[in-house]
Amino acid sequence: MDRPPPVVVVSPDAEVLAASAAARLVVRLADAQAQQGNASVVLTGGGIGIAVLEQVHRSPARAAVDWRKVDVWWGDERFLPAGSDDRNEVQARRALLDGLDLDPARVHPMGASDGPDGDDVDAAGARYADELAAAAPAGAAVPAFDVLLLGVGPDGHCASIPPESPAAHDERTAFGVHGFPLGPPTRITLGFPALNAAREAWFVVAGADKAGPVAMALSGAGPVQVPPAGVRGRAQTLWLLDEQAAERLPRDLRRR
Repeated sequence: MDRPPPVVVVSPDAEVLAASAAARLVVRLADAQAQQGNASVVLTGGGIGIAVLEQVHRSPARAAVDWRKVDVWWGDERFLPAGSDDRNEVQARRALLDGLDLDPARVHPMGASDGPDGDDVDAAGARYADELAAAAPAGAAVPAFDVLLLGVGPDGHCASIPPESPAAHDERTAFGVHGFPLGPPTRITLGFPALNAAREAWFVVAGADKAGPVAMALSGAGPVQVPPAGVRGRAQTLWLLDEQAAERLPRDLRRR
């Protein structure tokens, strides 16, 4: 994968990290719209991922984005009934999306366990892959997302791809995950081909329990061993960290 090397930016704490990532996101989406008329973002869940969305909601600068022309996707989802508080979609809507003037046709939640595919997570994953393909330019399997937001789990997962798992070897753009080791065991996730379609991939990571996986991903580990190592943006890869998440990185990798 011949792409620019990752850039690491360290914030003093999780609150500053969330605010700075939110500011970056607003600017990036506004710039994308200025260049091409629209923009797209892939959202993530988790504490820091939702905190970023809350900061966007609080920012007056969000008015710089024409939200009617933003496509919203998700990197992964817990396969639970629609409306469950544990779904990334529900948390994102409460944190930000319900307060924006979005075009409902451009919001693309992943399937729920009481959706059209029932409790068949594999069919729901395939349905999401079809939705990605329908929105992709000719000859591509997925859209060229402007910004892909990802977190990193304490076990080293990203999206819902655990280390040393079948999902880390799966070459589909979206698929069902069985036996996820943390939280609800059944998930839908984007695979590496979709994650690597993004123009910019941003890992937003806070907490000392993430320091080990972060250091591994940035020190040459493989994507099966630590899945974040397998994701690179086509134009840029940003690791936006707080001090705790960055504590095992060499000083020469950090920027302030």
